[in-house]
Amino acid sequence: MCAQQDSPDPSQAERLKSLRVDQRPPLLLNLALALQLQGMAVVAGLVQLGVGLSGVGGAMQGQCGPLVLTPVLCMLGFSIYREAALLCSGHWGFALLTVVLLAGLSQHLRSWSLPARLRFLHVPTLSTLSVLLSMLLVWAVCAALHHCGHIRIHTVPELLLKRTDFNMTRIRSWAVENSSSLPSPDLTAPWLSLPFPGLGLPLLSGQGIAAGVAAGLSSCVSSSAAYVLSARLLKAPTPPAWACNRGLSVEGLGSVLAGLMGAPAGICSSVANACTLGLSQCGSRGTVQLSGVMLLILGMFLPLTQLLTSIPLAIHGAVLSVTYTVATATGITYLQYTDVDSGRNIFNTGFVVFMSLVLPRWFRMQLGFIHTSVPVLDVFLQSCLMLPMFLVGFLAFLLDHTVSGSLSERGLERDQSTMEIHSLADKQQGSVQSLEAVYQPPEPVRRLLRLPGLWLLPFCACRSPVMEKVVVTSPETFSLMHSDSR
Repeated sequence: MCAQQDSPDPSQAERLKSLRVDQRPPLLLNLALALQLQGMAVVAGLVQLGVGLSGVGGAMQGQCGPLVLTPVLCMLGFSIYREAALLCSGHWGFALLTVVLLAGLSQHLRSWSLPARLRFLHVPTLSTLSVLLSMLLVWAVCAALHHCGHIRIHTVPELLLKRTDFNMTRIRSWAVENSSSLPSPDLTAPWLSLPFPGLGLPLLSGQGIAAGVAAGLSSCVSSSAAYVLSARLLKAPTPPAWACNRGLSVEGLGSVLAGLMGAPAGICSSVANACTLGLSQCGSRGTVQLSGVMLLILGMFLPLTQLLTSIPLAIHGAVLSVTYTVATATGITYLQYTDVDSGRNIFNTGFVVFMSLVLPRWFRMQLGFIHTSVPVLDVFLQSCLMLPMFLVGFLAFLLDHTVSGSLSERGLERDQSTMEIHSLADKQQGSVQSLEAVYQPPEPVRRLLRLPGLWLLPFCACRSPVMEKVVVTSPETFSLMHSDSR
């Protein structure tokens, strides 16, 4: 039997090809689906890389005023509510306990810190570690009850079986087939496993490329919004165009590498991590670098990765429910720079947010609604209309630049010296930090960007135009200040 499966005769291969998709063996379907997802991740990464290196991402972000950022950030928080509710339904008791701990530690006890003799951080301890402490405490309680046999941890297929949403017959059948074959922790897994490419090269098809392009565009909108969100929460200057382009380029490169290495998904800025900055008020480049090193270690040491997969889904859902609310609330704060009583602003904001919630849900109910003569175009349009982030970014940008309104009404002002239009949110935020101090790359990266071969496109969009001025004029400025002090 095993020998026949390993080397099937030509007649069996022909019969497999003649079968419909739903009649093929599950192993072939899983392998084909994995290769398709890897191909989509590669295409999405190439789109992000192209948007970043060409400078389109930074240029578009510079044209986004408060009335564009408000619905985009609001939708950034609303877009996860169904998934968060699904995860919390694994165990509502643990989800509620996590929410209560998160709110209590980050808000009610945020000014509490360790005694002076025990203090090793000059920051409020409970507020800084609110997310980590809440997850660890509830995880420990859940592990103890599960070990004693009082509770049972639910899996994603079992949660999907409980859903009574529209058109879930195929998902329920998949859950029934896979609920008994879920991978269990392998105690014999090696401690150290170096990453290597997947089972094969990513599978690129016309429809997969179309879906990947739509996912890449949506990731660009989500990542750009996450950049602005992080800066807003930390009271830092708004990210300039070159910093946004650099971030999108690195994310695109990471998505391409992830797809080639066998990952079924690409890389995008974590909204939950960005919102955690609002709860902990602790953000620095060192924390991001430390997180990257920890992820590399977890990817190579499989037992540690399996330990993290034992975290109950309800805890994940609770953390998403709390952190994503920060994005929604931050988006609302941008309305203070606009005329909130303007009928134009009321219509644009309400229309964009409502349509971005309704249209994706409706198009999921009406799969195959778009019929053109080109199937690839059908998939691309259907994918774009089913992605809330792409839809809200497109509608908000379109309405804000087409519906007539004054600059003050839109939260903008014109600089009389340069005749450039700036956002009032950037001016009134009042950050004392300079752009170079916050967004300038480390010295090794700056030396790399100064190489003669990298002065031209495509890396010019990722380089600070002010950086070269500071490097040239700093000696003269220092000497003048030194002479004046004498």
